[in-house]
Amino acid sequence: MKDKQLSVSAIKEGTVIDHIPAPALFKVVSILKLDTLDTMITIGNSLGSSKLGKKGIIKLSNVFFKDDEINKISLVAPSAKLNIIREYDVVEKRVVEIPDEIFGLVKCVNPKCITNNEKVNTRFDVVSKSDVKLKCHYCEKITDQDNFDIL
Repeated sequence: MKDKQLSVSAIKEGTVIDHIPAPALFKVVSILKLDTLDTMITIGNSLGSSKLGKKGIIKLSNVFFKDDEINKISLVAPSAKLNIIREYDVVEKRVVEIPDEIFGLVKCVNPKCITNNEKVNTRFDVVSKSDVKLKCHYCEKITDQDNFDIL
């Protein structure tokens, strides 16, 4: 039996998000609102990975992310890598990193928190980066990535 491989066309300009844990792939699509983009997007899910077992990848033509969008990616896929493509070549590789503090990106899970009852921007201290746990600056409620909502 011959090895068969499906190839995906290269992008001239854009971003490749690689090493997304397979269960987080569609969370990344959702939080970045990629379904609203009018550009070429290629999504691969459950691809083999020696590090992750199964991984996802997203290729976006003519899309480059701002820091707050990269921080959103880090909250659901802390092992992700970004490859910036220019003229078909990788010109920059970025490892997604969770910052020590998160401002205005996540909703506090505590319904009594001031951020859910008044016009106060959310602020969280990152308690754990490996299994993503955040502590609200105002009410001190700790939540993990399975329970917080990204704004």
